[in-house]
Amino acid sequence: MRRVGVFVCWCGSNIAGMVDIEQVKAAAAKMPNVVYVEDNKYTCSEPGQAAIQKAIKEQNLDRVVVAACSPRMHENTFRRTVSGAGLNAYLLEIANIREHCSWVHPDKAAGTKKAVDLVRRAVYKVAKNVPLQRASIDVTKKALVIGGGIAGIQAALDIADAGQPVVIVEKTPSIGGHMAQLDKTFPTLDCSACILTPKMVDAAQNQNITLMTWSEVEKVEGYIGNFTVTIRKKARHIDTTKCTGCGICWSKCPAKLPSEFDLGLGQRKAIYVPFPQAIPNKPVIDEKNCIYFKTGKCKACQIFCPAGAIAFDQKDELIEEKFGAIIVATGYEQWDPSPYGEYGYGRYKDVITGLEFERLVNASGPTEGKIKRPSDGKIPKDVVIIQCVGSRDEAKGIPYCSKTCCMYSAKHAILLDEKIHAHPYVFYMDVRTPGKGYEEFYKRATEEHHATYIRGRVSKVYQKGDKLVCLGEDTLLGKKVAVEADMVILASAMVHQPAASKLAQTLGISYDQNHFYTEAHAKLRPVETNTAGIFLAGACQGPKDIPETVAQASAAASKAIGLLSKAKLETEPLVAQVNEGICSGCLWCKPICPYKAIDGKVIKERIAGGKTIERTVASVNASLCQGCGACTVACRTGAMNVLGFTNEHILAEVDALCL
Repeated sequence: MRRVGVFVCWCGSNIAGMVDIEQVKAAAAKMPNVVYVEDNKYTCSEPGQAAIQKAIKEQNLDRVVVAACSPRMHENTFRRTVSGAGLNAYLLEIANIREHCSWVHPDKAAGTKKAVDLVRRAVYKVAKNVPLQRASIDVTKKALVIGGGIAGIQAALDIADAGQPVVIVEKTPSIGGHMAQLDKTFPTLDCSACILTPKMVDAAQNQNITLMTWSEVEKVEGYIGNFTVTIRKKARHIDTTKCTGCGICWSKCPAKLPSEFDLGLGQRKAIYVPFPQAIPNKPVIDEKNCIYFKTGKCKACQIFCPAGAIAFDQKDELIEEKFGAIIVATGYEQWDPSPYGEYGYGRYKDVITGLEFERLVNASGPTEGKIKRPSDGKIPKDVVIIQCVGSRDEAKGIPYCSKTCCMYSAKHAILLDEKIHAHPYVFYMDVRTPGKGYEEFYKRATEEHHATYIRGRVSKVYQKGDKLVCLGEDTLLGKKVAVEADMVILASAMVHQPAASKLAQTLGISYDQNHFYTEAHAKLRPVETNTAGIFLAGACQGPKDIPETVAQASAAASKAIGLLSKAKLETEPLVAQVNEGICSGCLWCKPICPYKAIDGKVIKERIAGGKTIERTVASVNASLCQGCGACTVACRTGAMNVLGFTNEHILAEVDALCL
């Protein structure tokens, strides 16, 4: 005979407004094993929790049901409450009568009936609960940051400043990310390099930070506190211990090709550093375009290198390291506006993207900061900026708002007026300025720098002599407009990195329909993933500006620091368990597991006649398992069960709801 206590919460009027609490109490009192029922205005409050602890002791309760809000909100709160009264934390069940009941029912009678059903379900389940204990695991005191943009740099610096070692893995030859490509940052118009470069230098000089540029994560195994990561350190063909970064090698290289860093607007050599402030300031040889690697001839860089640092025979290196926490800060990419054929991108040289304009206006860019038309080098006088190119367009682009385009378009309008006194025309759908000082920045563009904002879409851009004619509509005036421009800037959308889904699968984290990484909870766990020990920072989780990116990077770092500061970690006991006696060893559960927690193992067992045989069964790594239950659905023999959610539990709930 169980002794179950039921505690029904009013949650102010959130629950009581659509659920008759007295009826729920009366019904609960008649349920099997229920010996005590109580209601509280706010059960999660200190008096509410104290009432639960008092009832457990005075009524000798051995099971507790709390009928309140979502367990995602307060299950841990109530687990601590019952533990404080000497009851095992897993002898508790939550009946969600707020989100699943009162908030979705307009009819109080129907809401009350459903609340009673949910409480009965919880009462029947809690009677089947058994005490569970948490295990503990050791923690590797080192963090991995994937991505060397401003998010990765900030996260790494915060972790390093807390005294923990950290490794930054960056796939390009230098840290810095897209922020290194920018000229100014809104809303203060700070020089991007002036605020980024000191952080890059700090990261390079910090004794707790190891930079691994020109490297990529290939494999991730293990679990929170004990990840084993295989990193491919690609061959630079440079002995970085000898290289001084003098620049002679790339000045002598005869091979020229478009620069990725300058988005094809400038050129680089086959041996190169991406930009002057690159860290590390050591070159890399592009094997695909190097004359020596293509023909076996040349070696000009090796001949002229005074330090003897060229190493053509250098090979990729696979490095395996252990980490306690991982921060993903892989950033974003600019959307290719080619699907908008009517804008002429790729057909007219003077139609460029916002990021390409950043390289034109940047002092370290291909024109040394002189804003010139790519077609003929002339200074533009009239410039059209088209917003929402790809954003908020399910037909050709992506459905979401890219969040930064309105602001960087205003910045471009200001820079055009300040630097070359060009007249900017901005075609827009809506102007969104949600940040601190952002509305004032937008007004500065329109009032001080006389940017002409036209509410409407551009339908076509075509060449007329040396001008680009932008045909559109002014929806405020209700008439068509045609603007002749010398240059057109497309405010292109922010999208995921091309290999985002592949990395997510390597890490065992989830991503949304737009291939941005998914946080564990949008409000309560915005930097955590559903894979414990892996955190998110920056635009890999969704479009963000620099201040928001830096804030989220520091938040992710604080989570990682908290994890790494612990001597041991407690694991959640609500994990999958294998009944080896009936497991057939088919391992259908292994590919189903999103957390890579299942593998096969060989066991020995005696059969008739006293013989011993070996057979394969499934084995669950409890430290990796998140208790999602996918394996139990895939298991054909019924050998898989999730503790706390066994077949007995589920069937008891079904029985309760069928009464």
